[in-house]
Amino acid sequence: MEILALNCGSSSVKYQLFDWSKKEVVAKGMVERVVVGDSYIVHEVPGKETYREEHDCPDHEVAVQLIIRTLTSKEHGVVSDMSQISAVGHRVVHGGEKFTRSALIDDSVLAAIKEVQDLAPLHNPPNILGIEAAKSVLPNVPHIAIFDTAFHQTMPKHSYIYPLPFEWYEKHGVRRYGFHGTSHLYVSKRAAVMLGKQPQDCNIITMHIGNGVSHCAIKNGVSVDTSMGLTPLEGAVMGTRCGDIDPAIPAFMMQKETMSAKEIDGVLNKKSGVLGITGHYTDRRDVIECAEKGNELCQLAIDIECYRLKKYIGTYCAVLGRLDAIVFTAGVGEMGWQVREKALEDLEHMGIKLDRDRNKASMTRKKENIISTDDSPVKVFVIPTDEELVFTEDVVAILEGTYADHMQFEYSFSKPEFVRK
Repeated sequence: MEILALNCGSSSVKYQLFDWSKKEVVAKGMVERVVVGDSYIVHEVPGKETYREEHDCPDHEVAVQLIIRTLTSKEHGVVSDMSQISAVGHRVVHGGEKFTRSALIDDSVLAAIKEVQDLAPLHNPPNILGIEAAKSVLPNVPHIAIFDTAFHQTMPKHSYIYPLPFEWYEKHGVRRYGFHGTSHLYVSKRAAVMLGKQPQDCNIITMHIGNGVSHCAIKNGVSVDTSMGLTPLEGAVMGTRCGDIDPAIPAFMMQKETMSAKEIDGVLNKKSGVLGITGHYTDRRDVIECAEKGNELCQLAIDIECYRLKKYIGTYCAVLGRLDAIVFTAGVGEMGWQVREKALEDLEHMGIKLDRDRNKASMTRKKENIISTDDSPVKVFVIPTDEELVFTEDVVAILEGTYADHMQFEYSFSKPEFVRK
């Protein structure tokens, strides 16, 4: 059984082909610069040289066709024809309150995704375009939606309702939803294994730190709070997003700079965060390098980001009471030892003891590591996330009729014998 996972952004389409019988990735890649011009595909097959091809992709359907052609290519492909693909899994950023888990896409499901696309205007529209494009190119296979928001639907009302007119929630769905759900699910299940416990016995803080950043408080195995909100703009400092700010600032700056709502939204989402502070960078490697050379704004960006990380750890410790583990994941979480070290400084009084040598040595996206001291009451893990594996297992379970809520469903990676390939 071959499962194709698609993650469609506004100008890119990521893909992965997974052989379920062998439990391994047989190919993965990305089509970049879709719609914007000068597009190309980068295609990776284990044991082979990476293949790159320039190909104009004026829309997502052409991009999906390019992926199919590459996967079936005699020279670079891994399947003889697309009949070998049993299903397609689609990442959908926002499912609103309608979806608490992954779902088979039919007309009603697609319509429901479209209904909430204004809640994630940067993400859901390209997700929808990807679904429609893939269904057009592959009309005879099941298509399944995997929602970023689904994992967080266990939050209690006091976590997700904002102190705003309640009718805004009733009429327009204004509430906290949270994102990166598949990542938080995966690493929390792996952390439970590393702790030698069942998920329902674990209280964990998961910290997904990449260009987008979100944190999650997981109590007895389920999400009870998360940093992103109605949209992915709320929460931590991110690559280009501001995260938590005084909500009066946008109106203030709209008056000062005569900006429209669309313009201020663009600044908050695309020109703020680390980029806004430094004026040049989003990649934390560049920020750290420039800070080490004496760039004061880059150092300030690091200080602000790590201070906010520390604040979320403290907040979620208060929410959870007993804390078993903290997990760092995603690009910066997995590779940025400097960020992890600074965020965990002076937290020994909370039972969090960092082993600095272990932390510096943990700079890989392929291996799970413990970076706390042996006597640390709270364990600190670096766990490379694998959202695509969550996609795949949800898809297979839906096809086989065995899918259930994640606390009743046993993923392969939640078993002690699991080995990441």
